[in-house]
Amino acid sequence: MWNRGAIVLLLAVTLLSVGCKTKKRVSLPDHGTPKDVTAANEASIKSFEMNNLDFHTFSGRAKTRIELDKQVHDLTLNIRMQRDKAIWLSVTATLGIEVARVMITPDSVKILNKLAGEYIAKPFNYIYHYTNRGINFHTLQDLLIANVSSNLLRNSSMQVASATDEFIVVGVKDQLSYQYRINKSNRPFNFVLQEVGGTQNLEAFYSDYASYGGYNFPNNLALNILGEQLSLKASVAYNRVTFNEDVEMPFSVSGRYKVIN
Repeated sequence: MWNRGAIVLLLAVTLLSVGCKTKKRVSLPDHGTPKDVTAANEASIKSFEMNNLDFHTFSGRAKTRIELDKQVHDLTLNIRMQRDKAIWLSVTATLGIEVARVMITPDSVKILNKLAGEYIAKPFNYIYHYTNRGINFHTLQDLLIANVSSNLLRNSSMQVASATDEFIVVGVKDQLSYQYRINKSNRPFNFVLQEVGGTQNLEAFYSDYASYGGYNFPNNLALNILGEQLSLKASVAYNRVTFNEDVEMPFSVSGRYKVIN
């Protein structure tokens, strides 16, 4: 099932026994005119966006554990991004053997299953077999890099509340409900995306933030995905991270690979 595993890795990376923090009692705003609420929300969105990572390229290497279909796989994940253009993944198993390679663009998903000698090329919406339809390329990019998604927050029904050491952002857009829990540095540590009235649920955790060339990035990323066709937990612990260096994204398919339609 490496095809499924590779697809899921795209969707966010993963779970490192972060554990949910105890949720604090907060009160969403229940007063003020709609104009007041809109102005406050716009100010909050701008504050979160200003603390998003403004990068050109990203490269990371991480120890990864995936629990999929009641099986556990320990892997090494290499991920590279060209912002708004492409996300490239290489999955390596024991003894340094590369088992899968994935390339995703705003329009397509390509998976090279090296163990089975198979190749899949699909439109981007192929990932909707495994996750919410609210995940477009830019939302996926934000999810992987730990940015708050402007695509979700803008033009949606949204409210912001604050507690002692966090902000909570909740909203609904295009029949998707979402929640961000954001620390005082305006960086997210928890993200939940659910279909309204549906069965699919995606939850991501971010922890152990550190500075990489001025970029405040989480060393540990976590993902739980639950749906009709999939139940997955994954954990990623980065041991190498760089921003804005030249990245290569090799992806070639030889004649020995069987094309899967």
